[in-house]
Amino acid sequence: MRTEQYLFIDFDSTFISSETLDELAKITLADHPKREIITQKIAEITRLGMEGKLPFNKSLEKRMRLLSPKKHHIDRLTKVLKTQITASVRRNKMFFRQNAGRIYIISGGFKEIIAPIVQEYGIAENHILANNFVYDRKGEISGYDSKNPLAQKNGKVKAARRLKLSGDITVIGDGYTDYQMKALGVANRFVALTENVFRESVATKADEVIATFDDFLYEAKNSDTYSYPKAKIQVVLLENIDNLAVKLFEKEGYQVSYYEKSLSEDELGPRLAEAHILGIRSRTYVTPSLLRQAQRLLSIGAYCIGTNQIDLTETSRRGIAAFNAPYSNTRSVVELVIGEILMLIRAIPEKNNEMHRGVWHKSAKGQNEVRGKTIGIVGYGNIGSQLSVIAEALGMQVLFYDKVEKLALGNAKRCRTLVELLKKSDIVTLHIDGSPDNKNFITDRQFRLMKTGVIFLNLSRGFVVDIPSLVKHIKTGKIRGAAVDVFPKEPKGADEPFVSQLQNLPNVILTPHIGGSTLEAQHNIAEFVTGKIIDFINSGNTFLSVNLPNIQLPPQKNTHRLLHIHENIPGRLASVNAVLAEHNCNIEGQYLKTNEQVGYVITDIDKKYTEAVISPLKKVRGTIRFRVLY
Repeated sequence: MRTEQYLFIDFDSTFISSETLDELAKITLADHPKREIITQKIAEITRLGMEGKLPFNKSLEKRMRLLSPKKHHIDRLTKVLKTQITASVRRNKMFFRQNAGRIYIISGGFKEIIAPIVQEYGIAENHILANNFVYDRKGEISGYDSKNPLAQKNGKVKAARRLKLSGDITVIGDGYTDYQMKALGVANRFVALTENVFRESVATKADEVIATFDDFLYEAKNSDTYSYPKAKIQVVLLENIDNLAVKLFEKEGYQVSYYEKSLSEDELGPRLAEAHILGIRSRTYVTPSLLRQAQRLLSIGAYCIGTNQIDLTETSRRGIAAFNAPYSNTRSVVELVIGEILMLIRAIPEKNNEMHRGVWHKSAKGQNEVRGKTIGIVGYGNIGSQLSVIAEALGMQVLFYDKVEKLALGNAKRCRTLVELLKKSDIVTLHIDGSPDNKNFITDRQFRLMKTGVIFLNLSRGFVVDIPSLVKHIKTGKIRGAAVDVFPKEPKGADEPFVSQLQNLPNVILTPHIGGSTLEAQHNIAEFVTGKIIDFINSGNTFLSVNLPNIQLPPQKNTHRLLHIHENIPGRLASVNAVLAEHNCNIEGQYLKTNEQVGYVITDIDKKYTEAVISPLKKVRGTIRFRVLY
């Protein structure tokens, strides 16, 4: 016969992230002249009580004497505490609702404060063990019920014993009074939660110490937990990625290591040994040898447009989902291109340098309007096509060349060859991808085909242009002005000097790879890429992944989700289903998609299944990676 399992959860600094009476002090003492002194005194009394250095009844009595709360204070406090629910508790709201019948909230705080908060998690009032306020005839708080066992010494122990529960009791908390429930025999097990506060004197007495509530569910193999505790998911972010990414990952409960610059393979390798997620921009190269050191890696985020810095074949072979931001910084790049064209066609860089040297050289020579000029856009993707629309709005005639057939926007005209575009354009701007085939896409031969006096821009990839040839044609006057944002070799960080043959040339704008580096773009990229990674980790979705088959499914409901990435060889789905059938697993839903290299099948199965099915699923021939989402 199965023994009933009960869970007692402390409220202060466990269910919520703060101490209730400390928060109440901030409200009741807001206008008190000695607010800081009294608040600190209350916090110190709280600490002594939590560490077992002051009996709880004395701790409560001392704090209430200093507080003198009113009823309207309680209403304000409840609103504040609803915003302070512990992150891992909030993530597992469904667990609380589904198991409310065996969960008790126990606290030395007050039921009037606790009830409105925990009832949203399905906890009934009779499952809240807490103190009660006493009210006067006007309905104002006049004190608290000292006869309530929770107002007395060993109060939590007394309150739990009164329930006369038949079964095993696990208590989760952060204070000495929680440990007492185990020490004095009312609980079978004490688990110390350290998500909000770590008290060494308490943790050393615990049967188990957990960082989050996710950990408890995972270790207990609870049917409503995640496949892996979120607090144990390690994220490494490089190259000064927008801080929004950090906030979003941490909100999910992931642990983030953040670096402002790129790291060499020797530096990055050891840091990836325990990492599940890697976030990079354009200067970090993810090679097969680096991936061999990252055995736990599940996903890579390229917080930029390009992904040529990632070995996508190897990431696919290892079942690692890669995501990028193909649209998020498009507008920022386009605006920089337009701005630089306007500057170059008016020779502003030269005029600016002359003025700083004290030279007043007012002349219209070599300065033009963009209206009526022909712009040649090489690469008609997201950036090239949007540039096309804005350039036309400024009165330019638009030509474009792309290896792939693309729909022309507005009055833009497609050139059948690159040569045609180069010969006809007054302005040539590159927006091609980082494919190895595009190395030295523009060399001396292409520059010689351009008009004399052409404006040239490269905001795509550094290696697509032969720099010595570009320098040569700037110096001869073939190119009247140039703007370059990307370079074959770029510094890893601000502490490394930048050196280029393009420095100190007339009418040349050099920028440090900032085409997409606006606050708006970086914010959008951080939100987009981080969201895709979190969705993959939490639900298995690969929509807009650049390397794995794209699957987007709704969240599972009352099922377990099996994620199976495998080599794209015939019969894998049949093999997976044969294992499921052998173990009598009821399939609620299933979806398979493949690309040239791998197949990806997501299967939602009924929760009532034997764990014996997991091992053979991992051993299906061709399996690359297998995960379970609960």
